[in-house]
Amino acid sequence: MASEIKKIGVFTSGGDSPGMNAAIRSVVRTCAYLKIECVGIYRGYQGMIEGDFKTLDARSVNNIINKGGTILKSARCEEFRTKQGRQKAYDQLIKEGIEAFVVIGGNGSFHGAMLFNEEFNFPVMGIPGTIDNDILGTSYTLGYDTAINTVVEAVDKIRDTASSHNRLFFVEVMGRDVGHIALNAGVGAGAEEILIPEQNLGLERLLESLKRSKASGKSSSIVIVAEGDRTGKNVFELKEYVEQHLPIYDVRVSVLGHMQRGGNPTCYDRVLASRMGVKAVESLLEGKSNYMVGIRDTKLVLTPIADAIKAHTEIDAELLRVSDIMTT
Repeated sequence: MASEIKKIGVFTSGGDSPGMNAAIRSVVRTCAYLKIECVGIYRGYQGMIEGDFKTLDARSVNNIINKGGTILKSARCEEFRTKQGRQKAYDQLIKEGIEAFVVIGGNGSFHGAMLFNEEFNFPVMGIPGTIDNDILGTSYTLGYDTAINTVVEAVDKIRDTASSHNRLFFVEVMGRDVGHIALNAGVGAGAEEILIPEQNLGLERLLESLKRSKASGKSSSIVIVAEGDRTGKNVFELKEYVEQHLPIYDVRVSVLGHMQRGGNPTCYDRVLASRMGVKAVESLLEGKSNYMVGIRDTKLVLTPIADAIKAHTEIDAELLRVSDIMTT
């Protein structure tokens, strides 16, 4: 390691996601292994501005790899969006002797880190923590695997009651801008239809699909709806539309909401978080900055933060084709 960095900060920012604690643990223990001080910054950029810091050692992160949420808490911070707010944050870091930081979060968190790096030439490294899997430069973000497994488990249970009562269920999942959760969980749970923001399938196609399902002998159906789907204004409007045009269906709505963000992370998310934490610290000590750690083809890679946040990831066209075949 070529860098003279002796103290690194770590914090979580934006929406929580399963695997954040595992990433915190990895950063802290990598610092301990390399004889570097590590400081936890509580409540993201808000805590940075207020100097809400706590020194962490290897024992500080015992028994958190299996826990959802984030022990460092998270908060939105409007003040950090201003130059004055970022100056306060910089002054607090310098006062504490922190010479670089690792931010675990999504697009908004990375944008703040990029601005901070540009204004103060302060070394930063990002770890993608968001269940939406919408960041360029990585095949998987922390929490995504756990989220889709949570959705599949919930849909499996909903299908039991749907079958018992011959009902149609609209199940809304997270995904305001991208449909990765809806598409993957929909295929995995055997949904009869999947509605995502990337495709406006139209209400008529939805009706035709449901008619075919009924004609084929299906007594119940599950439709997975991403919250950003453009077919209807919202999932409840879809329910009313189907009830109006297909009164043969007994329609129910289940909004999974924030339960998708919680829960114990899967083994995949725990391992990925551990790998990314090591890579983030080692990259900072190698003199690299303003990058995000990602994974592609099982290998860890670094992507400039500016590239990672410039657009959303694209939906998997091949999986879309598979979903069309499976819903036949």
